[in-house]
Amino acid sequence: MVTVVTRDAARAAEILPDLVTLVEADPAVEGDWLDLVRTSDIVVNLVGESVAAGLWTRGKKRKLRRSRLRPINHLADVLRDCERPGLLLSASATGYYGDGGAQALAESAEPGHDYLAILCYEWERNALRAERDHRRVVLLRFGLVLSSEGGALPAMLPAFRRGFGGPMGGGRQYWPWIHVRDAVRAILFAIEHEDVTGPVNITTPNPLQQREFARLLGDALGKSSGLPAPAWAIQMILGEKARLVLQSQRAVPNRLKALGFRWEYLELERALEDLISG
Repeated sequence: MVTVVTRDAARAAEILPDLVTLVEADPAVEGDWLDLVRTSDIVVNLVGESVAAGLWTRGKKRKLRRSRLRPINHLADVLRDCERPGLLLSASATGYYGDGGAQALAESAEPGHDYLAILCYEWERNALRAERDHRRVVLLRFGLVLSSEGGALPAMLPAFRRGFGGPMGGGRQYWPWIHVRDAVRAILFAIEHEDVTGPVNITTPNPLQQREFARLLGDALGKSSGLPAPAWAIQMILGEKARLVLQSQRAVPNRLKALGFRWEYLELERALEDLISG
């Protein structure tokens, strides 16, 4: 049986299968939802305010921290004192690495020093508090998860459909990406393989430079790439949040490759064809 703790049960019911049990609660606040953790076999923690929605005001940054660190702290406190569950999978992001330029960033790479990198580092450190002799902790470092149902791709489509999508700040920065179906399959792979532990990059082996990403997305929509957007203009509009699109993270999934994971969507062209035409 799968139980989902959500802040909005009505919205979750529209998305999730009927067989899923929904519990409405705020995971940032201690409550009865933690009793479910004590009797579960596996916990998958995907809680976190969207980094892409809204500007990074002081209030927004407080929400980003609160929505990530409080739930994982509550989970770690409970898990340290109980025998079950035997596995915790906790979300993180390739933002952990900061701006890595053209360097290939495997799971062993050092964390960055900017706001998102520090937040991811703290997020992971708190998750690791739940480790015990009988318990695995897997840190899911998600890249750009491409889905037709939400996230970055639907947000990009309007500009690209009008022919405005193009290189950002030169476009040489790497964007690590993964099709949502492969992201889910990677989580299931980590659950099923007991030798998966610690950080795992949830990306394809083929991160692309942003200008190539923009070209392929334009091609998928039958539009030529738009005019380049200079870094200074993006920074003026987005402020600190501009790092999301201007930083380079050539994250590579060495752990998944070494353990034999197979991607359904290795090439961005095929992933976009599936997501846009579907």
